[in-house]
Amino acid sequence: MRVEKEREQAFLALVKEYRRLIYKVCYLYAKDEEHLKDLHQEVLVNLWQGFDGFKGDAKISSWIYRVSLNTCISFHRKHDKITDTLPLENLFGLVSEEDEKAAHLREMYRLIGQLNRLEKAIIMLWLDERSYEEIAEITGLSRNNIASKLKRIKEKLNILANQ
Repeated sequence: MRVEKEREQAFLALVKEYRRLIYKVCYLYAKDEEHLKDLHQEVLVNLWQGFDGFKGDAKISSWIYRVSLNTCISFHRKHDKITDTLPLENLFGLVSEEDEKAAHLREMYRLIGQLNRLEKAIIMLWLDERSYEEIAEITGLSRNNIASKLKRIKEKLNILANQ
């Protein structure tokens, strides 16, 4: 009983420490507030189920990213096609209307919202300053594949921004 309680406390501490990362991944794949809650719940369930199996071969944040991304992508495939996204104002309560930085952030998320699921995952990891090696580990792609995909994603975002 004591071991189970310690395991539970360790998991809750982990979720608390990485809550923004988990939320951000879910947010990028959510179409509305309810969908966001469902995705978040699914991610937490999958993290809990895999918690004992995490051996520390990778960074804990890489493992959390991988589980979160795989969960969101799988959930999306099973349940629906997402065409709408949540307004950026919902993201962590960080945005205010009069803030110029917020306008740029809103535009960036609008553009990223037009990418496919894998492209969203890759650019999000890159924006979080993950190394190519870490992005490759999380996505299961090779480092060279990540480098070429990132180049194409940046070009695509540039084209979308200039339309």
